[in-house]
Amino acid sequence: MPPQTVATHDGTASPQALHPAGETPFDRATAHLDAPLAVVDLQAFDANAADLVRRSKGKPIRVASKSVRCRALLERVLARDGFAGIMSFTLAESLWLARSGFTDILLAYPSADRAGFAELTGDAHLAAAVTVMVDDPAQLDLIDAARPAGGAGEEVRVCLELDTSYRLLGGKVRVGARRSPLRTPDRLAALARTVVRRPGFRLVGLMAYEGHVAGVGDDVAGKPVFSRAIRMMQAAARKELAQRRWEAVRAVREVAPRLEFVNGGGTGSVQHTAAEAAVTEVAAGSGLYVPRLFDNFRSFSGRPAALFAQPVVRRPGPGVVTVLGGGYPASGVAGPDRLPVPYLPAGLRYDPQEGPGEVQTPLLGPAADGLRIGDKVWFRHAKAGELCERFDQLRLVDGERVVGTVPTYRGEGRTFL
Repeated sequence: MPPQTVATHDGTASPQALHPAGETPFDRATAHLDAPLAVVDLQAFDANAADLVRRSKGKPIRVASKSVRCRALLERVLARDGFAGIMSFTLAESLWLARSGFTDILLAYPSADRAGFAELTGDAHLAAAVTVMVDDPAQLDLIDAARPAGGAGEEVRVCLELDTSYRLLGGKVRVGARRSPLRTPDRLAALARTVVRRPGFRLVGLMAYEGHVAGVGDDVAGKPVFSRAIRMMQAAARKELAQRRWEAVRAVREVAPRLEFVNGGGTGSVQHTAAEAAVTEVAAGSGLYVPRLFDNFRSFSGRPAALFAQPVVRRPGPGVVTVLGGGYPASGVAGPDRLPVPYLPAGLRYDPQEGPGEVQTPLLGPAADGLRIGDKVWFRHAKAGELCERFDQLRLVDGERVVGTVPTYRGEGRTFL
């Protein structure tokens, strides 16, 4: 195809390869739509779901809603064999999902939402659908204080959380998130006894999330020594946790023999956690969208399913285009790995002096010369569900067609965190 001549910022002419509309399937599917917009590739989404089921080895997968944040897509994945239940992230979200018809909702984090607990303890349907997380007797006190007048109300389903962090040098070095204070089986059993003796509560589950295994890639490009160290750490951490989790489950079952579930793991550790006899179900969510933080795992390779597009609005010079907005950093320790990454067309990178901006983002690279004003640049977010806090709807793409449009939580007027 012959080059097309365009004017540069200084008025001179430079050759630009003609960029045909619809260069990628996503461009063709959304040619009639203006950016910014977000899409979910349904073929990739379904393939990722199937791979999670394969790795879970027959144990049910509880879907982490924070990584999806779209009711329609939660319904889609829960309709598949191998998935059962939701792992939610706030009490308000849990109650909203329960009122929307979802059942078996495990709130993965303790809450201080007094109004929410008043609603939970005052409604039999909600109380039957939602299980709350507890790791401190003070949390039980807060729930009781929120009960209807007279201290009655519905029985609250309770799950206890085991700390999974890996400790070295007598505890001087910790690897893993600071979550539950309940680290040992005896401390977990002590709180279990408190729950079962306390009117208005029923102990039904135990959770242990090993984020230092499930969410940390072990095959980082260009860092072979670092990656080897990560693998060694994770192997040791898995071994230690498997023994401690088994002992913790045994201790809690002595207090609550009818424990309904033991939940563990995450996208990056599904196959390892599912192999533990003490675990009855695994959790996963990010593996459905496969954001950029999940590119660095040796044990699995997913397909990017959730993308967002920003329009080209400027051409400052050769090898440079500027897109509208795009500065959507992910939560966590600030760093380059928390930034969205330009994905399509390939060969674009951030200007190191600007990075992704609030209202504009310059992109550098040879691919820039093939882009025209109005063309789309496709990005991958660093994390999964946080993308949905930036867009009120997701376009569902199947091949080269948009086959549906569904609201995100934000699009339904829900911003829980």
